[in-house]
Amino acid sequence: GRVEQVGSPLELYKKPKNQFVAGFIGSPKMNFLPGAAGGSPAATIGIRPEHVKLSTTEGLWKGTVAVAEHLGSDTFLHVETEHGTMTVRASGEFPVRHGDTVWLSPEPAHIHSFDENGLAI
Repeated sequence: GRVEQVGSPLELYKKPKNQFVAGFIGSPKMNFLPGAAGGSPAATIGIRPEHVKLSTTEGLWKGTVAVAEHLGSDTFLHVETEHGTMTVRASGEFPVRHGDTVWLSPEPAHIHSFDENGLAI
């Protein structure tokens, strides 16, 4: 292998230099959406599950809950959207279950953009 980026774990988490590092750091993994949210067709955006606002009434992307993992204080949802399956972290008491329609909106300050070579833009 080779070293992709050097830094503290928090530096790598917040400012990954490329898509490999972004997907390697963090659990659950960062969501990658090719050409989503008005980006150029060759660009991919990345958004971590904890940086997606979840709503039952409005948002940027509409989706259907495929899996709801209720883990106490957190619930992890796997949501089918037009951009593919996204993982989203919600409060453990968020009222949602398999088959429900939800709306997702990424927090703009936490969107990562990668070019066609996977390098951070």
